[in-house]
Amino acid sequence: MFKKRIAVLVAFVVVLASVLAGCGNGKTSGGSTNQKSTFKAGMVTDTGGVDDKSFNQSAWEGLTNFAKDNGLKKGTGVKYLQSTQASDYSPNLNTMVHQNFNIVYGIGFLMQSDIQKIAQQNPKAHLGLIDAVAVDKNNKPLKNVASITFKEQQGSFLVGVVAGLTTKTNKIGFIGGVNSALLKKFENGFKAGVKTVNPKAEIYAQYAGAFDAPDKGRAIAQTMYTKGADIIYASAGNTGNGVFTEAKNRTKNGKKVWVIGVDKDQHDQGMPENVTLTSMVKRVDKAIYDVTKQTKAGKFPGGKVLEFGLEENGVGIAPTTDNVSEKALSSVNDYKKKIIDGSIKVPTTDKEYTKYLTTLK
Repeated sequence: MFKKRIAVLVAFVVVLASVLAGCGNGKTSGGSTNQKSTFKAGMVTDTGGVDDKSFNQSAWEGLTNFAKDNGLKKGTGVKYLQSTQASDYSPNLNTMVHQNFNIVYGIGFLMQSDIQKIAQQNPKAHLGLIDAVAVDKNNKPLKNVASITFKEQQGSFLVGVVAGLTTKTNKIGFIGGVNSALLKKFENGFKAGVKTVNPKAEIYAQYAGAFDAPDKGRAIAQTMYTKGADIIYASAGNTGNGVFTEAKNRTKNGKKVWVIGVDKDQHDQGMPENVTLTSMVKRVDKAIYDVTKQTKAGKFPGGKVLEFGLEENGVGIAPTTDNVSEKALSSVNDYKKKIIDGSIKVPTTDKEYTKYLTTLK
């Protein structure tokens, strides 16, 4: 009888141990699946810096808006690393990848080669590239990179319409950052818009060779304004801030000139002298917000080339229209419809621009 009781007791202890062990394993498993989200999104700026009042700043605003809407903290949940020179791109991108950010953006086409190299070295990493398409050795889009591009020529055409209908001297300038296929989209779209509404306009175009050289931007603007240009479209990142400086200085001295901003609504950048005619808004913030949202939902659009144009509300003229005439605004709306419906195909290259001019004749 005593032995029987011992056997029952041992059996009970074994069963109890098994149950407790099962409960213990369940608790550990449950703890790991119920942990607070550790989603992190980061970006690496180009040399223009996060406070360039343009391209990089718009990108950072997209991430910070996402952080606000999703309860993430700046500095941990969303973070940026600033590049002071091109050689910073690769180490900055690598740092974020190795810190296990769920998505890391390279802001600007100048990071294309670095993104491609790092993406192939870290196939499990999720990367985003702005303004270029990341490809492998066979020129196929890399599956762990979301390539985000824009139809800058379309938005530039519209601000070109504004410039062509506003100029009093019939002389208009374009200042670009780095001479490249991307910036040519800005230049040729802008010139096409100007010429469409004002065939007699003379257009000066020059590149600074950098996105972080405001002094050079100011010097080029000085030359163009002196030659008679009364409007300059500055598509040059931080270099464009020098154009604003020159325009403000001239306006203070009694000679009214205008600047057309880029990427963001740069109305405030022209104050208090009020020199911003309009801006070509490029919704980098919207694109980054959307892709980050997809990534957090487990739907990272890797291997896709995402293109944002007028139809997608990815480019256009700035919401601030205080200095734009009713006639110009009406024309902008008319041409916007024609571009969206395909009646007008805006040129992106010098060759396309030359051909486009023949259609105007």
